[in-house]
Amino acid sequence: MKRRKIPGKTLLAAIPLLLLAGTANAAAGPTPAAIAADTIWTVVAAVLVMFMQAGFAFLEAGLTRAKSAGHIAVKNIVIFSIATLVFWAVGFAVCFGTGNAIFGTSGWGLAVADKDVNTVFSSLSFSDIPLAAKYLFEVVFCAVSLAIVWGGMAERTKFIVYLVFGVVFSAAIYPVVGHWIWGGGWLSTLGMQDFAGSTVVHLQGASAALAGAILLGPRIGKYTKDGKSNAIVGHNIPFVVLGTLILWLGWFGFNPGSTMMATTPSVGYFSYVAMTTNLAAAAGALSAMFMAWKLLGTPDMSMIANGAIAALVAITATCAFVDPWASIVVGALAGIIAVVGVLLVDRLRIDDPVGAVAVHGFAGVWGTLANGLFATPDRAKLLGVGGPGLFYGGGFHQLVVQIEGVSASFAYVFVMSLLVLYVLKITVGIRVSEKEELQGLDISEHKMWGYPEIFNPSFGGSGSMGMPPGASSPRIESAHQTAGQTLHP
Repeated sequence: MKRRKIPGKTLLAAIPLLLLAGTANAAAGPTPAAIAADTIWTVVAAVLVMFMQAGFAFLEAGLTRAKSAGHIAVKNIVIFSIATLVFWAVGFAVCFGTGNAIFGTSGWGLAVADKDVNTVFSSLSFSDIPLAAKYLFEVVFCAVSLAIVWGGMAERTKFIVYLVFGVVFSAAIYPVVGHWIWGGGWLSTLGMQDFAGSTVVHLQGASAALAGAILLGPRIGKYTKDGKSNAIVGHNIPFVVLGTLILWLGWFGFNPGSTMMATTPSVGYFSYVAMTTNLAAAAGALSAMFMAWKLLGTPDMSMIANGAIAALVAITATCAFVDPWASIVVGALAGIIAVVGVLLVDRLRIDDPVGAVAVHGFAGVWGTLANGLFATPDRAKLLGVGGPGLFYGGGFHQLVVQIEGVSASFAYVFVMSLLVLYVLKITVGIRVSEKEELQGLDISEHKMWGYPEIFNPSFGGSGSMGMPPGASSPRIESAHQTAGQTLHP
């Protein structure tokens, strides 16, 4: 039987009807049409967040050297696959399953009857979409947090570390903090506000990245014997810009999608979240540009990109709680934090090639704390989480709760990551050999090049081009941008 084609205009015209149908009998509960609309929106948002893996691939590969570009890009496929399977089997239950104040203890492998879903996963019962849609949306968040980890450990980490740490992170690190804040755990009981994950997603990734960067030590040649920092330049700034724009696009699923509904609590609320998200990102890109101009003497291109991402990280916690003007303030200050933070981390001799600690860590802390300042009474009441911030008559209570949440989350993730990575370090090792690092991880870990025409004479390239075996091309090394730092005399 031939399937009847529905005209595009007819399909578009039906969408408002779905939304209206969801609000027509709100008192009687959501209608099938409303649930359908909410499900469609949540799945679309999940796909947007999944596409952020492409953004990370471009961003991280661009900010690092050509000899490891393929390795850095392909690990995003690997870690997304690991997170998908482990979070399905274990992580989702630990994060959202009904349990105790520390972790969930039910719902393993999503093996739950339809009638029991809201009991087993009571923390997600605010939305009536199917369990499969909830899992799909939440697993991509776990994968994003895991992607952040490796930016701070780029260009010197063994491939096996991605596999082992990815399993532990997806099963027992990320979901534990997620349970504390989103799954009905102790921070949720206190009323901590983190709408889409400045702490749950971004601070966790940055905390693990910091632990890894400290244990690994800096890349060869990053610091001189007297402590001076050498800029190890990224090989492709257009990749960085493209990656940033892809991440910006993905954030329209990341933050607005966290409503998990298009029809309630009020029609269009997800679009409000999208608006505050966009305002913050724009403010962050510009504030970072001007701060870099002042501190470095030039509108550094990688700093502009990092500023936009830092603003998106910061507004992730606050996007549903604050007024539009406050979202601009949150974003603008995050852009400044990104610039200063990248320089500070480098000054501390911590080699973070993509600025993960500053952009996702420092900005994540700021964004989470900002709720304690700017959360409005009406939005806190609408969402049913916490109370108003200091500037809206709430006193210091909400700010103190936010500080407690940030501190506990950082401590748990940093210590756990340090422990897991240290065990790996004394067993299988976490860092490639000096020879392999000089060769680049494309050839040493995968026996192939991301850019064969540059490194392999048989493909028409110039091979080592007079450099030590596998060292980067001097043509590539001559660029002047690095991960948020311009090379100066």
